[in-house]
Amino acid sequence: MTRRRLVLYLLLNALVSVLVSGAILFYYDRANHKTDCGTSETVPTLASGGVNADIVSVTGAGAIASESVVIQNNGEGVLLLSGWTLKDSQGSTYIIPQLTLYPGGKVQVHTRPGTDTAADLYWGLSAPVWESGELAALYDTQNIARAFYRVP
Repeated sequence: MTRRRLVLYLLLNALVSVLVSGAILFYYDRANHKTDCGTSETVPTLASGGVNADIVSVTGAGAIASESVVIQNNGEGVLLLSGWTLKDSQGSTYIIPQLTLYPGGKVQVHTRPGTDTAADLYWGLSAPVWESGELAALYDTQNIARAFYRVP
C-alpha cells in the first residue's frame, strides 16, 4: 500500500508542478511580450492586411556594442522592407535600405556603425537608442504601423 501512496504522491506533485510552471510562463509572457506593461502610454493599433512583419526582439538595450532589433517576415509572401522605418518612443528613426525578406526571414538592425549585409543592418549611431520599457515600432512606406515591441 505504501508503494501505491508514493506513486499517487508523485503524480500529484508532477501535476502541481506543471500547473504552477504553466501559470508562471503565461503571466510572464503576458507581462513582457508586446504589452503595455501598465504604463500610461497608449500602444497604437496595428494595421490589418496581408503584411505580417514582426519585431521579435530588442537586445542589449542601453549598450551600444550589443544593442539590436530583430525583424522577421512571418507571412507567406516576400516582404519588401525598403523605405520602412524603425522608431523609438523619443522619435529616433532608422530608414531601412533596399531589403527583401522571404517567408521566415529575419534581419538584425544594430544601433552601432558597421557594414550592412543581407542579415545585418547598421544604424550608424555612436550612442544607444533603446531603453527598458520603451516601445519599438515598425512602419511601412505609407507610415502605417506594422509591428510593435516593448523593450524588456
